[in-house]
Amino acid sequence: MHHGAAAAAEAVASDSLPVRHAIGWMLGAFIVTFVLTRMVTRLIRAGKGPFRNVTFGGGTLHIHHQVWGIFLMLISGAAEFAYEPGGVGRAALAAAFGAGAALTLDEYALWFHLDDVYWSAEGRKSVDAVLIAAALGLLMMLGANPFDVGSGDSKPEIAGVVVVNLAFALVAIFKGKVATGLIGILVPFVAWVSSVRIAKPDSPWARWRYPEGSRKHAKALRRFPPGHRTAWDKCKDLIGGAPSS
Repeated sequence: MHHGAAAAAEAVASDSLPVRHAIGWMLGAFIVTFVLTRMVTRLIRAGKGPFRNVTFGGGTLHIHHQVWGIFLMLISGAAEFAYEPGGVGRAALAAAFGAGAALTLDEYALWFHLDDVYWSAEGRKSVDAVLIAAALGLLMMLGANPFDVGSGDSKPEIAGVVVVNLAFALVAIFKGKVATGLIGILVPFVAWVSSVRIAKPDSPWARWRYPEGSRKHAKALRRFPPGHRTAWDKCKDLIGGAPSS
């Protein structure tokens, strides 16, 4: 009986290895592509090096790099579903999908605001999106599953704790506290504290819950005055480049 259970566990572990390898290729390509993309865009912004924006129609139409990312994801995703390759083919498609996702999420703020806000303060949302995606990819590669509720009599209780913790983490993220929200997925206390504190005035939560002129809106402005910069903001500037004034 014990030998059968051990054999079954080994079979499950061996089956998960190709998936973990593919996720590793996808995550690696995602990170490398994002870093290279930011290096190129920062050089273009500074007017250095051979790189220039891709334009058509005499320079009137700027082709953003998210377009190439969307094509990469569409092609690699369709090829995976159609051919389901293994080995090198699977790794190549995973890497192509990761690269496409990086190109697309690097301009997340553009399709969120429907405007070219890449180098504005609103453009920092792209860095947030990339970091969130990278963190989730790392968790997937390590085999972490925040929705794994185990088994046995304690399953309902564990499921409840998982759902509540994820809810606190999401509230923290919607309050504009992305770093503590992500950390809170793994360290529940961090998300709980961050979720009950005042939201940043430019966060989705503040726009939904803090009407202009309300007491909470005034409190948020006092806590996070215009121009206020946190360590997390400085970290994002280091990664993605400082926004324009």
